Amino acid sequence: MPCVYLSIGSNIERYKHVTAGLDRLNTCFSPLVISSVYESESVGFNGNPFLNLVVGLETDLEIGALSALLKGIEDDNGRVRGGPKFAPRTLDVDILTCGDQVGCFAGVQIPRNEILTNAFVLWPLAEVAPLDMHPVVGKNYQTLWREYDKSTQKLRPVNFNWQGRLISQGA
Repeated sequence: MPCVYLSIGSNIERYKHVTAGLDRLNTCFSPLVISSVYESESVGFNGNPFLNLVVGLETDLEIGALSALLKGIEDDNGRVRGGPKFAPRTLDVDILTCGDQVGCFAGVQIPRNEILTNAFVLWPLAEVAPLDMHPVVGKNYQTLWREYDKSTQKLRPVNFNWQGRLISQGA
């Protein structure tokens, strides 16, 4: 089974929705590999800060079926569709990578472009999969994070408890 990495974000009732998303993913795909949780400024619009993290899991679902399941999790958490692309979110769960696949599958671009452009995706991905290679640029995520211009986005780890344990600790 390929390893899939997902990006999770929320800026509306952040702790509630991230917890609910992790709970559902854990029910469907246990065990999960979970990064630290990071707070970041909104990108592309003025809004409340986001909580962001990356989750790794193994699945034999096709990308289209996985995407549909993730959209269902978002919808169950009050996700409003049809508005502007850059807007507040109760829960956003995006497929970043699926093994070494490259291309557009059921409308989902793999690997997701935000890996290379957003610190709130790259830093947690580098944390959980430092030596995994980006299937297009041919560098591992640890190297990509080291080379990333960290002055472009403010990001900080935060305390986050899930299932009774501290999974992320603030700086």
